[in-house]
Amino acid sequence: MKNIHCKVFGHDYVVSRHVTYHVKEYTCKNCKKQLTTSSNGSLVELTPKFKEINDVLERIHHKRILRINAKIKQVKTQKEAKLLIA
Repeated sequence: MKNIHCKVFGHDYVVSRHVTYHVKEYTCKNCKKQLTTSSNGSLVELTPKFKEINDVLERIHHKRILRINAKIKQVKTQKEAKLLIA
């Protein structure tokens, strides 16, 4: 019965996971079909290969965000230290 709704009205995709700012995984509310964003920006079916690629992308993206935030925090503390000295 779930597939009938999708065949008649089309899929109702919601974002199930944010991998990076541009790459997301989508799931249909009714039939649970999963899609992801490909390298050229189009939606493709989520295969085990794409699942693994998204896992690696998410890990790299998360490490990069942590590194950038650490640098920003370090710069702020250096500026505060200069203000205290002056």
